[in-house]
Amino acid sequence: MNEKQKLKEVAALFLKLGIIGFGGPAAHISMMREEVVVKKKWLKEQHFLDLIGATNLIPGPNSTEMAIHIGHERAGWKGLIVAGLCFIVPAVILTGIFAWLYKDYGQLPEIQPFLYGIKPAIIAIILGAIFPLAKKSLKTVRLGVIGGIVLMLSLLQFNEIALLFGAGFLALFWNSLTNKDVESKWNSWTPLTLLPVSKTAILAPTNFNLFLIFLKIGAILYGSGYVLFAFLDAELVAKGLLTRTQLIDAIAVGQFTPGPVFSSVTFVGYQINGISGALISTLAIFLPSFVFVALLNPLVKKMRNSKPLAVFLDAVNVASIAIIVSICYELGKETITEWRTILIAILSVAIVFKYKKVNSALVVIGGALFGYLLTLN
Repeated sequence: MNEKQKLKEVAALFLKLGIIGFGGPAAHISMMREEVVVKKKWLKEQHFLDLIGATNLIPGPNSTEMAIHIGHERAGWKGLIVAGLCFIVPAVILTGIFAWLYKDYGQLPEIQPFLYGIKPAIIAIILGAIFPLAKKSLKTVRLGVIGGIVLMLSLLQFNEIALLFGAGFLALFWNSLTNKDVESKWNSWTPLTLLPVSKTAILAPTNFNLFLIFLKIGAILYGSGYVLFAFLDAELVAKGLLTRTQLIDAIAVGQFTPGPVFSSVTFVGYQINGISGALISTLAIFLPSFVFVALLNPLVKKMRNSKPLAVFLDAVNVASIAIIVSICYELGKETITEWRTILIAILSVAIVFKYKKVNSALVVIGGALFGYLLTLN
């Protein structure tokens, strides 16, 4: 297959995932695994798992970075760009439409009945995807113990990036106690470091200032939409560029539209400076992800081939799975609260585990419709 055909494949896949990818990073990664590991067999399970672990170690939106990684693996540098853009653009367009409606009419449409059923279905999809990944990642009792520790600490709300690096270094320490002959070859791998980003003084809501704000956030932000909320609150609300109500509504739009939650920034940029503000803000927050993945992707296979770094990566992979399980638990506590959501969750789990060929998008759509029907008066 030539490069042009591969690029078309990448574009088609990530446009589809950008349109149907509801539920945040864990759900997006589950859908990507189903497509590129199970159906299309572009990647082996272990390499996909390694990419998840590596992606968790750098700032930025994890599912977008996974899309960029997969595009690079399939179609090189052009694939890297095409995959990222195709995954991001549908969410940005949809979020932009909501931003325009919001600015003109001052409110969001009523979507709660559909979210009611989508959330339990998404939890089922995530569980269905991480089950085989967990089996693959738990290679030894040692990794099982590390995974258990990370899961417990994640449920206690410990910082995710500290847990990921902590798991890796604990595995290295443990390995050094039991394998005296292993020599660390750290000089074969130069870790990526982030240059310190100076705090930008904001004098006026210009597009240049918006670019600097969101470039900084994209370059240093780890974590979920809730962490993004905290950054935007400090950078925009505290300085009077946005109201807190607008920010809450922006995050809500990012959560209920498909694709990356970082598309909330499109909404924010539009409220501050119209279409140009939306475009500049979106470009700035996603740009670091393309750069980081371009630098990191060639190193992932080298990490797997180095004994000490393979130990580190295995532990990070297990920690990533444990954190996803923790996220599912927290989502379940908030979402599966009474008989309707319990019913949707049970049906979704049954479909995901028993009928593995059913597309995850159909499970999401089914959950949304079922949730809507169950909430009708």
